[in-house]
Amino acid sequence: MSERENTVSQNLGLVHACAGRFRGRGIEYDDLYQAGCIGLIKAADNFDPTLGFKFSTYAVPVIIGEIKRMFRDGGAVKVSRSLKELGMKIGRETDSFVKQFGREPTVGELSEKLGASVEQITEAISATAPPVSLTVSNDDGESQTDIPTDAPDEKITEIMSLRAELDRLSEGDRRLIDLRFYKHKTQSETAKLLGMTQVQVSRRERKVLIYLRERLI
Repeated sequence: MSERENTVSQNLGLVHACAGRFRGRGIEYDDLYQAGCIGLIKAADNFDPTLGFKFSTYAVPVIIGEIKRMFRDGGAVKVSRSLKELGMKIGRETDSFVKQFGREPTVGELSEKLGASVEQITEAISATAPPVSLTVSNDDGESQTDIPTDAPDEKITEIMSLRAELDRLSEGDRRLIDLRFYKHKTQSETAKLLGMTQVQVSRRERKVLIYLRERLI
């Protein structure tokens, strides 16, 4: 399994956590999950570890952004025709492989058999296959986790989303938010530390909070 595939498989819990925030808003959970998987793959493709923050911190806003795109697009997961066709080929090849060898093929085996890259196979599976449930019920009605990744709860997800957005602010705006909301300074105290007037702090704070609200809600 490549590092990219490993990153995706180990962070499926993030997709479930993010998709869960949008339950009951008019779009089926399966579709929310599929959109989140697409976001996770995009995050895995574009993540730069040299920036100094964790993959999950970067991935959560990307996953949520892809889910929100569904609402803007009327609830449809945009899957290209070529991706759908590859997904169908994967399904047929998987069925044939299971009958022959008694197990499901790996992504690498599918890649070699179908002449597609590992990345294309992974994207097609995530975009067209039904979601993998984090829990199943046994005969006693108990739930068991079948993916060894703990899905963070909604509060943790929101914190990670906020941190990622704060990283995108200018240094001055980050310091203003840090002084006001993490070090609990008054606007007057913040103004003195930043060399600004209280009115300037108030106006800038309002603009930053509006920006964060638009990005996170």
